[in-house]
Order: sequence, then structure tokens, then C-alpha cells
Amino acid sequence: MGNARNIAFWVVLFLMILALFNAFGGNSAQLNSRQISYSDFISRVENGDVTSVTIDGEQVGITARDGRQYTTVRPQGEEIADRLIARDVEVKVERQQQSGFMSILGVWLPFILLIGVWIFMMNRMQGGGKGGAMGFGKSKAKLLTEKHGRVTFDDVAGIDEAKEELEEIVEFLRNPQKFSRLGGKIPKGALLVGPPGTGKTLLARAIAGEAGVPFFTISGSDFVEMFVGVGASRVRDMFEQAKKSAPCIVFIDEIDAVGRARGVGIGGGNDEREQTLNQLLVEMDGFEANEGIIIIAATNRKDVLDPALLRPGRFDRQIHVPNPDIKGREKILNVHARKVPQGPDVDLRIIARGTPGFSGADLMNLVNEAALMAARIGRRFVTMEDFENAKDKVMLGVERRSMVLTPEQKEKTAYHEAGHAVVGLSLPKCDPVYKATIIPRGGALGMVVSLPEVDRLNFHKDEAKQKIAMTMAGKAAEIIKYGEEGVSNGPAGDIQQASALARAMVMRWGMSDKVGAVDYAEAHEGYQGNTGGFSVSAHTKELIEEEVRTLIEEGYDLARSILIEKSEQFERLAQGLLEYETLTGDEIGKILRGDKLGGDDDTPPSAIPVVQSTPRVTPPKGEPAPVPTA
Repeated sequence: MGNARNIAFWVVLFLMILALFNAFGGNSAQLNSRQISYSDFISRVENGDVTSVTIDGEQVGITARDGRQYTTVRPQGEEIADRLIARDVEVKVERQQQSGFMSILGVWLPFILLIGVWIFMMNRMQGGGKGGAMGFGKSKAKLLTEKHGRVTFDDVAGIDEAKEELEEIVEFLRNPQKFSRLGGKIPKGALLVGPPGTGKTLLARAIAGEAGVPFFTISGSDFVEMFVGVGASRVRDMFEQAKKSAPCIVFIDEIDAVGRARGVGIGGGNDEREQTLNQLLVEMDGFEANEGIIIIAATNRKDVLDPALLRPGRFDRQIHVPNPDIKGREKILNVHARKVPQGPDVDLRIIARGTPGFSGADLMNLVNEAALMAARIGRRFVTMEDFENAKDKVMLGVERRSMVLTPEQKEKTAYHEAGHAVVGLSLPKCDPVYKATIIPRGGALGMVVSLPEVDRLNFHKDEAKQKIAMTMAGKAAEIIKYGEEGVSNGPAGDIQQASALARAMVMRWGMSDKVGAVDYAEAHEGYQGNTGGFSVSAHTKELIEEEVRTLIEEGYDLARSILIEKSEQFERLAQGLLEYETLTGDEIGKILRGDKLGGDDDTPPSAIPVVQSTPRVTPPKGEPAPVPTA
């Protein structure tokens, strides 16, 4: 419809220009002919210089003997036909009715076209179409129709509790009497909260595919404009559209773009966003009830949302969509691997066990990378080796084999990573070592990845201390091998990770007897966006930093004592890394025991390691996420 209007507009504009050209072209032709006085005309007739005359009312067109044309205007009531005929001048008379009509049409047609175009443009500016100059007050909500690529609840896996909550809303729309007979009311809103990539938008698409009612979708950023009041107008228009299609579902993605808490931020807030939020609050639960309209919203920033938006009566249900557990990961892998031809050795249960903390989007990316790797080398199906290589690529980054390292750099990296691995395997509370490599990946020259055996839900004090010791083992290894003056900047990332973990122990988790069970993180980081937080005495700050330093130094001393005690294994593993460059957890264990790798040809097996977890664990609030140790 919009394209037809645009075509009609350009056709009308073209005709208007053509008419103006013709009208002014005819007028210019007349203006180009010489205008002479009536007395001069009579004189020319008497002298025989005129061959023909065209009389059009009071307008007289003259053709001279030399071919030139002139015009004049005869006085009203003056009869000149007889005089011209007597002088053998050819006389032509135009019909007055036709001339008058064409003259009027030629004069008024351009103005009529101009008025028509002006009315057309004003209609668009007044909101005659959403794409008009003033049409930005209209809602941008789109009615979702999924005739192709329809998503249902069968395509959603790994988040069973969230799916059950939303299945109940769909059943309420299909059979409201089942709940209303006991006095139950349909929820007005459901807020999907969870980390990025956990399937919040996918759940909304599944609702659209299952509900069988109109489903409108819009982004939170579509409400906010530079002009104050536009967002509120769009909210009103969105609910007007929804009322016409009730019962229906409206899905607002990334609602934190418009639902942030009012009165915070630079200058006290944002007038446009706050007016938009006020209108949304009123429409969801105000004087006028919007029966049959269910609002579903998604965000990964619940902490910044306005409290009025979260109260019952607006978003009655807050559905947490977490990262999946091991069973959920296996289900998600099965969903994404349905379209991928798999080899007989593929066991998705092993991959699920080795990827705790992965979101649904991460797992989808892992399956896609495995398929691309298999296609790159010409395989007809995806093998377990492809899945393992894809997992390493997602977790560790792409191998940078083109980077040229000097023998000295390579050796120092090998001893650094060997220190991490030896200490990690020596401490019982440390996660099992999954892989060690001195091949550059991402921004690291090498890394040791240790993975927990089960999904990590909490962190104990002894585990944290041993984690710090393993983290500081790289620096201890360099100092033992090369001396205090031979240490490099390689441990920079280790020091940063150990410092973050030690500060979390002291300032947030209450794991320091001297500092006590007091949360000082707000004083350090600020509270609700305000820098500075509450005040802390200088003595307390010194005590905090002293405790943080003590934890790190204790970890370093522990790592150093282990490496000195197990110097033979430390040296053997470093030489193994120099020879093979990448070692799995099983291969590291063989080297530490003194066993030979790969049989007689000394070729390391392309083993599929039994992996237990991943560094992508979602930590409790304030806990630094475990990352690969480099």
C-alpha cells in the first residue's frame, strides 16, 4: 500500500510538471511574438503589409508579408472585418466558447495540481502513513507471522521451568475457563530475565508459534526518540493496535532500553525515556483495564529496571532463564545437531559434560563450528574430533600458528604453562587440567585450561586459596627457572585474575578474619551507578589491601614450594610441551608419571579427552569468572 502511494505521488508530480511546462511554454510562445499598438496595426493594413489576421475575441493575431507575426488588442465594439476584407486580407475568427474553456483550463490546471499535491503532502505530514514526516508517533510493533520457520516449544530445550511457566500462559489463552472457574485471572505480564544467549527471544517465538493468537513484537529501543513525547505516543498506539486484536500477546525485547529506573543518571534522568515508561506503566495497569493483552518482555539487566515496572499487576511473573545444566545442554545439543549428519563416534553427552556454563547460543555456535570444520576438510559427516576442535576454538580462541616465536620465547612459555599444570594437578581442590598448549590462541602465547568436574554453584575458601596458588604458579615457575631478573610480563594476566579473586574473598565474601564479614565492594565500586559508594576509613582500606596481598603471597609461596618439590616432573612436562606443543589432561598425566606418548613413533595421539567442565562458569554475584590460565 505504501509503495502504491509513492508511485501515485510521483505520477501526479510528473503530470503537474508537464502541465506547467505546456502552459508556460504556450504563454512564452505568445510573449515571444511582438506586441504592436492598434493604430500601428491599422496603418500596416492600409499599407498592404498584412496578409492574414486571426481574430480571437479582443485578441488579434497578425501575419505580415515578410512572415513575421504580431499581436494587438482591438478596442471593444470596434468592427474591423469589413476593412480587412476590403484590403484583401485573409480573416480567421476563433470560436469564443472553445477558446474560453481552453484558456480557463490552461490557467487553472497548474493551480489545481499544485493544490492537490499540497493536500497529499499535508495528509502524509499529519500522519496519513507511518512513514510520513510526522508519522514517527506511530507504533513500530510488527505482527509476527511465522508461516515459514515456525518455532514451537519442541524447539526449546534446557530451560524446562521457564518453558512450563509460559506454556501455562498459552494454555490460559486457549482455555481461559479452566482457570477462571476457580477465580484465577490471566497474568498481565511476564518478564524473562537471564544472561545473554539463554533463549529468552526463542521462548517468545515459541509462544508466538504455540499460542494461536496475534503476536506483536517490538524492541525497547523502538520507543525512544530524540523528541520528548514520541515514545509515549508510540506506547499508546501500540496498545490501541493490541486492543483491536485482543486477546493477543505483545513482546518487548530488551525492555531495559525504556524501563530503566527513573531519576537516575546524569542530570537526574532522561525526560523522553521516563515519559515513555510512565505511559507504559499506565497502559499496563491504570484506570483503563486492557483485558486480553499479555505483555512479555525480555532483559538481561533486571537490576536497572524501575521498581514500579516489576510490581504485581504489571509484570506478574518474573521468569528466570538461566544457563542450562548438563541435562539441558544435552537436550540443546540434540536440538541443534538434528540437522547435522553425525559420525558413529559422536557422543553428545560427553560434549554436554565438557561445556558447563555454556548458554544455548554458545552450544548452537559450537555445533555450527563443528559442521564448518568438517566441511572444510571434505568430510561427509561431523565426527567427535570436529566437535572437540570446535569446542577448543570457542573456549580458547583460534590457533595462531602463523605467529613466529623465538626458541627463547617458546621455552619460557613452556615452563610458564608447565608450572600452572603441575601445581593444578598437585592441589586437590583445583579443577582437573583439561588441556595445556604453547600454541598462541587469541591474545595469549599459551594457556592451561582447568575445568571443574561438575557445574560450579559456589566457591569455598580453601578452593579459592588453591585457585590463587595455581594462578600464581606461572610466575613462580619463571622465577625458579630464570631467576628474579628473568621474569617476563607473561604473568600479568595471572596477577590480574588472582587479585580479582582475592579482593572478592576479602571485600564481598567475608573470607578474611581481620576484615570481617562486611561487604566493602560497594565502597570500592560505587553503589547504583554512583561513584564512591559509602565512605571507608583509611585504616580499613589498608587492612583490605594487606589481606589481599597476604592471600596472593600465600598462594605464590605454596606454588613455589610445590614446583621446587616436584622439580623433576616440572622439567619433564616443560620439555613435553616444547616437543608436542599441545597436551591433553591424560597426556599430561602420562608425562608426569614418566610414560612415553604415542607408542614407538613418539607421535601424540589425537585423543578425545574426557572433559569435565569449562571456564565459562557463571559465578555468584561478585565472583570473578574462572578463565583459562595463561
